[in-house]
Amino acid sequence: MTASLTRREALAAGFGTVLLPATLSAQPAQKPAELKIGVTTFLSGPASVFGVPSRKACEMLVEQINAAGGVAGVPLRAIFVDEGPGTDHLVGEFRRLVQSEGVQVMFQAISSGSCLACTPLSRELQRVTILWDCGTQRIFEENRWDYAFRTQGYGTPEVLAPLLYLLRKKPDFRTVAVINQDYAWGRDSWELWKAGMDALKPGVRVVAEMFPRFGSTDFSTEITRLLALRPDVILSTSWGGELVTLVRQATERRLHERSMFVLPVAEASLPTLGRSMPEGHIIGTRGDHWNNHPAPANPQLFNGFVNAYRQKYNEWPIYPCHHMAQALWALKAALEKAVAAKNGGWPSDAELANAFRGLTFPTPTSTITLREDGQGLEDQIVGLSSFNDRFPFSVPKEMMLYTGAQISAPVGQKSTDWLKTLKPDFIQSAGRSI
Repeated sequence: MTASLTRREALAAGFGTVLLPATLSAQPAQKPAELKIGVTTFLSGPASVFGVPSRKACEMLVEQINAAGGVAGVPLRAIFVDEGPGTDHLVGEFRRLVQSEGVQVMFQAISSGSCLACTPLSRELQRVTILWDCGTQRIFEENRWDYAFRTQGYGTPEVLAPLLYLLRKKPDFRTVAVINQDYAWGRDSWELWKAGMDALKPGVRVVAEMFPRFGSTDFSTEITRLLALRPDVILSTSWGGELVTLVRQATERRLHERSMFVLPVAEASLPTLGRSMPEGHIIGTRGDHWNNHPAPANPQLFNGFVNAYRQKYNEWPIYPCHHMAQALWALKAALEKAVAAKNGGWPSDAELANAFRGLTFPTPTSTITLREDGQGLEDQIVGLSSFNDRFPFSVPKEMMLYTGAQISAPVGQKSTDWLKTLKPDFIQSAGRSI
């Protein structure tokens, strides 16, 4: 590569991650007047019940950070993009924000399909990209990304923890059915569950695999079929408004009295469901973000986050709010680390990216460490749906905590391959009651 080859020309020639010539890379990065962050989340459509709270959390936390002096003396400015119009729209907006609006860091996305489409742009545009919520395991197992990092867990631990919990609570189940949304997360999470289940409890019969289209509002056909099949367990990793609709329609027809539900993504929908969520079913939160967390690592930090959100918005924060906090606090920690490494100088995009690798940062409930591949290790809490006098919606009881490192596929291994190596004794060795 000659000094006359531009970054755009290098990318077009297929060089991938570009090593800039010394004459160009030596130019010091200038401290900006503000740090612009592009944030993609669902602001319209059924998934907005999930996306709008995350925007609220982002706005609240940016206000708090700026009131405290910003990060390394630089205020933050969040620019939001709606995921609702679809992946093509999101890809175009990602490019526009970076190339035209001067956004220095991108936060994307809720949808796994969106993350799969947008993460390659982190390499093409050489811009730090935080995967703040999507769960697909394929991101870091199929590629290596120098500028992309996921500041929360992912599908493998989020599915494996509820499976392990089920195998403790109802070890004698013989049949299972799945009803998942028909897109990347729904398909991938079922593949993960099936691989783990076949290894840990061989011989379970799958009586139905149903994947209604994304955005469905009527599950009567699927519920009729499940009522006839009477599976011991019904798995659904659906989320947002669709999960609310599915649970309501299923309980109206008393499906919950015939089968045990396993709902790994239920927490965000529980406030909306209120008392219509049946008791005694397995619920997860894609992390350890329960409002009734019995032992947060820093109770003051946890209560401060929850109470500030409740006071500002008159609602309880759901796990997308926690995931947004994790993304912002990771950015703050990485930027402070990179500035310190330069003795107060402002880091380049590459230097900021390097600061993320191996980073440990606080969350409202615990801490998360980013592995060398960019994947965050996040603990998982699973429990049984229950009601108490403190909350007007279901929260877990008989909780178990599974540590992120223990239930995540090792670096360099495909999750489905790793899950197939698990032995039944892992059921009792993994997790602890809290």
